[in-house]
Amino acid sequence: MDIAIQMIQAAISSGTPLLIAVLGGILIERSGVTQLGAEGLMLMGAVTSCLVFIHSGSLVLAILSVLAIGGVLGILHGFLCVTLRANQVVSGLAMTLFGTGLSAYLGKPVSGLPLPGAVPKIHLPWLESVPVVGPIFAHMDIFTWFSFVIVMVLHLFIHRTSWGLHLRAVGDNPATADVMGIPVIAIRYGCIIVGSMLIGLAGADLLLVYTPTWNEGMTSGRGWIAVALIIFARWNPVRALVCAYFFGVLDTLGFRAQLIGSHIPSYFLKMIPYIVTILVLMFLGWRNRNKPSGAPEALGLPYIREQRF
Repeated sequence: MDIAIQMIQAAISSGTPLLIAVLGGILIERSGVTQLGAEGLMLMGAVTSCLVFIHSGSLVLAILSVLAIGGVLGILHGFLCVTLRANQVVSGLAMTLFGTGLSAYLGKPVSGLPLPGAVPKIHLPWLESVPVVGPIFAHMDIFTWFSFVIVMVLHLFIHRTSWGLHLRAVGDNPATADVMGIPVIAIRYGCIIVGSMLIGLAGADLLLVYTPTWNEGMTSGRGWIAVALIIFARWNPVRALVCAYFFGVLDTLGFRAQLIGSHIPSYFLKMIPYIVTILVLMFLGWRNRNKPSGAPEALGLPYIREQRF
């Protein structure tokens, strides 16, 4: 039982950065804008949190700095894709390349340095006595609880509010939404900025909680996995929770196999989560080949007023 609980705790720790990144990507793509820059945003969030935390010693200032840099990069992406109507795929790839290169340059002075503190945990003593649930949830960090809250808030926002209805309308048919008086440009900009902040925060969580030191390219492709999990979750926040922790379980299994002395090379064990993710996407694509994908109908299409779809 103790081993199972430890594996669940490790899976949650590994899956939380992915969950936050997937939620940010869902918010952006629900507005009709493709987001392929998650890898670069996560790296920029990670290196920014590391630099600010080491030099200031303030966790709050580090998180605020991550939100600020995520918002600035979101504005840049929005300006290219919404205002200039640039190719959204190219813009996202450019953001990934830009974030990867800039984070590597900025992170050189602090590479391998320990952080001056740890992310605080929320202790729930009354929950400790509950079997199985208690050891898992009684001492979780604030990022994990924040991710749970964001899942609920985003799900209710998209499916239970008028603003969520406007968001879905903008993502499916911006021309009709514009005719109905919905501010298409403002909604797209707002979703891109907030979503980019969340993706940057995912990188900060990866550094501050999961791997508490900066290393170049420390995301190890998690940004691309987040892009895949958006499709896997069919742009649904609740499904994103399951998908992210599914990846976390696979990541933990490879790590546990190394601890028990498996003779399988570590490189192959690290490949397990990525290979399984690809296989699952292939299976779902084959099974749902004659069904709607669940993606916003105008995803990736720049909106030009008076243009018909």
